Order: sequence, then C-alpha cells, then structure tokens
Amino acid sequence: MLGNFDMIAIVVILLALVFAGVHIAIALGITSAFGIYLMTGDVEVVRNFVANTAYEALRDYVFAVIPLFMLMGDFLAKCGAARDLYTLGNRVSRWLPGRLAAATIVANALFGFVTGVSIAAAAAFSRIAYPEMRRYGYRRDFALGCVAGSACLGMLIPPSVLMIVWCVLTELSIGKLFLAGVIPGLLAAAGMIVYVVVAAKLKPELVGETGGSRLSARSLSADAAGSRVSPPLDDEASIRAMLLSTLLVVLLILGTLGAIWLGLCTPTEGAGIGAVGALILAIIKGIKPREVWQVVLDVGRTSGPLLLLLFCAQLYSRVLSMTGFTEAAKDFLLSTGTGPWGILLVMVLIWFVLGCLIDSISIILLTVPIFAPIAMHLGFDPLAFAIMGILAIETGLLTPPFGILVFTVKAAVPDRDVTLAEIFRGSIPYWIVLLALVAALAVFPQLATFLPNL
Repeated sequence: MLGNFDMIAIVVILLALVFAGVHIAIALGITSAFGIYLMTGDVEVVRNFVANTAYEALRDYVFAVIPLFMLMGDFLAKCGAARDLYTLGNRVSRWLPGRLAAATIVANALFGFVTGVSIAAAAAFSRIAYPEMRRYGYRRDFALGCVAGSACLGMLIPPSVLMIVWCVLTELSIGKLFLAGVIPGLLAAAGMIVYVVVAAKLKPELVGETGGSRLSARSLSADAAGSRVSPPLDDEASIRAMLLSTLLVVLLILGTLGAIWLGLCTPTEGAGIGAVGALILAIIKGIKPREVWQVVLDVGRTSGPLLLLLFCAQLYSRVLSMTGFTEAAKDFLLSTGTGPWGILLVMVLIWFVLGCLIDSISIILLTVPIFAPIAMHLGFDPLAFAIMGILAIETGLLTPPFGILVFTVKAAVPDRDVTLAEIFRGSIPYWIVLLALVAALAVFPQLATFLPNL
C-alpha cells in the first residue's frame, strides 16, 4: 500500500499531463506504469502487468460494441436518414409554433437512437436544419442554440458511446443502462421542445413571424456562406419516401435495442445486427460502394483510439484500486460531514467543470473509477448515478470556454459570420434543461430505474 503522498502524486501527475495537452491515453498509461513501479520497484513487473491487462481487456467482446454501433450510425447518416428524419418532423409539426426548431429536436432525439454520438448529430444538423431555419427567418442565435443544445441528446439516448464506456469501466449491464437512459432522454427532448414552443409564442420574432418578415432564399445566400442554400425541404422528397425511410430506421432501432433489452442477444451481437441492418438500408437508399468503404475507414479511425483509451482506463482503474486511492477518496469525502447529497453535489460540480475543459470520454475515464465506488457506498443506485453523471458531463459540452459541441457547430454551419458567442448564448436554455434533469434524477432516481426494473 502506498503512502498518502504517493497516491496523491499519481492523480496529480495524471491531471498535469492531461492539462498540459498530452493525449489522455498516453497520460493514463504513463501514470499507471509509474504507479505500479512505485509499488513494486521492478520494471519487469510493470511490463507483465501492462501486458496482462491489455490481453484481458482487448479480448473482451464488449469492446466491439462501440465500432459496431458507430458503423450503424454512420451508414444511416451517410445515406440521408438524418435529413429524412428532420423533414418528416418538419411536416408533422406544422401546427406547432417554432416547428422547425421542434423538428430539429425530435430529429436529434431519433438520430440519438441511431448514432449515440453528440458531435455527429451536431455536425449533421448544422448543415441540414440551420439553413432551413434561417430561410424561414429564425433569429441566428436561436437557430444555432437549437442545433447545439439538442445534439446533447445523442449521448443520453441509447445506444450511447458514453454509456458503453461507463459500463466497461464499472461492469454495469449495457442493456440495463441503455434502458435507464430512455425516460431521461425523452424528458430532456420534451423539455427542449417546451422551451422552443413557449419562446416562439412569447417572442415570435425568434422564429421570423413578426410583421410578416421572412428571409428569402436570395437574402439568405449572403448570410449562409457563399450563396449555397438548401431548397425547401418540403419539396425535396415525397411524403411516402420519407415515411418509408423513417419506418425502416425505427424498425431497425426497435429490432436492435429491443433484442438487447429482451435478452435475445448480447449487446455485441445486437450491435452487429444493427450494423448489418444499417448497411442494407443504406444500400436500398443508394449508397455507393466507395462510400461504404469510406464509412468503414472513418469508423476505424475513430474507434481504434477509443479502444486504446478504454484499455488504458482499465489499467489506471486497477492501479487506483491497488494503491488504495479509491478507498482513501471515499474516506476523505465521508469525513467532510456533508452527507451523501453534499458529496453528490461535489461530484456533479467536478464533472461540470471538467466538461468545460476536456472531452466527455476523457472525463469518464478520469473520474468514474473513483466516483462510482463512492456512490455505491453512499447508497445511490448505480444506474441513476450513471445517467446523472452523463447528463452533468454533457452540460459541459455547451459551456464556455471549451464547449466542444459549440465548436463543432461553428465549424459545420454554412455561415461563416457565425460567432461562438452567439452559439453559447443560444444554448443557455438547453443547458438549463439538462441541469434541471440532473436535479430531478437526484430526487427521483426512479426516472432512470423504472424501465430496467420491469
């Protein structure tokens, strides 16, 4: 067992490397190897420990879940399913004030069931929904905030990459955590829709409905980066084609996730079924062989480093356990006398602050090996705690100065005049919705545990 100074040194070194710009996987690996060396003083033991952990971690089939779900999402995004979802949402919500913003949120929620990646949703709808909202006269910050804020649903609604990473680190059931995210995800989407509808009613100028003013396609051309303006989505596809496309996507989602939830297949097998189903649907919709190959390459480039991250995180988690740091952190927090709710608040604040500075997966890798055992000791339900943690981390994606979703939207929108300040300002209401849901889960954990316990 290491002394207190050595245990703290391991964590301080890790944080120092991360904030110095060292890649999170390298930082975790270096810190873990250093911790083992402090305990044993033998380089050969360090080598054997790292090799054994790598073998045990990477041979686990659960690691295949991430690239397979990514393949499923990328195939559907590439073949135009995201645009079909948005167009159909736009058509069926004509009676709603702010219907384009509501359609964006609904489409993001459905797209979240497919991709599980917030950044993918933000990039897609920045090019699909933002030009359409501007064409109808939506105020720029309102449209940008809608795209960025609703993209957070991708990490909350299953199959979420964050949920899979959380389960790998804590050995929770992936199927149960997927179920736990459904009700909170739908509540978050509902809260966002309520906001845009109320805002459109109270301030019609936000959605271009004051004084009959609507931006024409010609006036938008100067506003949206080089005169390339999407034609009206209502004219792009027949309602029959959109309904068929959406029906096939919904059936694929229900078939994939339903099989996992009902125990008919493992998450890995379900993800494989989803990837094959998405490929078939993409072929039906006319995806080209070259695009199929490009999707496979893109997923490999994205998921490869992620698998390395997970291996290094497992190595780090083992070292923390061996050094006694997790137990020491638990004893320290309990000794503060703040009680379970005070400790939970401290954890949420740490997640929130880190969310402003580094990416979501890195935050989970850094904190969950420490926080999850403490939460279980305090009596918090592990599923509800996981959803609260993912929500708290997601709020950081919208928070200055380093909200990753905000930077994604800035890079993806076809309007070069958009500023980061506009996106941050427009995202504030969505940020509030997410924080309110964190508080609701703390008080009513049944929101997350109801479906898994059925």
